[in-house]
Amino acid sequence: MLAFSALVAGSFSLGAIVANEIAPPAITAVRFMLASVVMGLFALAGGKMARRHFQAPWRYLLLGGMFAFYFVMMFEGLKTANPVSAAAVFTLMPMMAAGFGYIVLRQVTTPRMALALSIAALGALWVIFKGDLGALSSLDVGRGEVIYFIGCIAHALYIPLVRLFNRGENAVVFTFGVLVGGSILLVITGWSDLVATDWAALPIMVWITLAYLVVASTAASFVLLQYATLRLPSAKVMAYSYLTPSFVILWEAGFGRGLPPVMVFLGVGATIVSLLILLKDEAAS
Repeated sequence: MLAFSALVAGSFSLGAIVANEIAPPAITAVRFMLASVVMGLFALAGGKMARRHFQAPWRYLLLGGMFAFYFVMMFEGLKTANPVSAAAVFTLMPMMAAGFGYIVLRQVTTPRMALALSIAALGALWVIFKGDLGALSSLDVGRGEVIYFIGCIAHALYIPLVRLFNRGENAVVFTFGVLVGGSILLVITGWSDLVATDWAALPIMVWITLAYLVVASTAASFVLLQYATLRLPSAKVMAYSYLTPSFVILWEAGFGRGLPPVMVFLGVGATIVSLLILLKDEAAS
């Protein structure tokens, strides 16, 4: 899960570099199509794909559309949002997912889990407002963070809906169906961007980012997540998402962009405290 968090963090830093080089629907469509091929081959190689898995295909279109919307909004937000701030917005997702989990599945959050989510949310807000109490009191939040937050709402709702709509399909096949559904909708809605993009003239960094998104941020992270899910309690798996802002800071430093203001580290520290609370919860139980 440490490796998973680091790989996910890389998509924020790399995404911020190329966000203004290509239309978000175009890069997301190509990413989904290539990832669909990778996951499809993975499913076929494991002999896990059957016709019965694709009954009620509307499920894959709905979930794929929500997943695609999240990534389009992520790239749109990264046009102006600082990658560390965007990663902080990402840590709000478990709290939103817990809320949607109750609405959709009537899942109840434990008091310790609620405490951890609350601390993480406060830490995320601190990072988003860059430790500026004046900006926090006046709700002076950047446009990019708002755009990405809207995408995170869709992702948070996606999480309980996966469990609601799953009819016994294994994770590999179900993910493949979601990626295909997302690809179809992205091609339809983003066709003008796909055609208007001069793919041959794109900077090499766009292709590097696209390769990273498909191989590392999608395929490799999926394998790591499945490995961890089979060996760790679900709360522990979710807890590691709170390390994303910390890894983004390391990615940003590695790209020579320096470190954020010292005050920002207080918010990052709060997300790490949330991680420790959740891990302690699982260890105690």
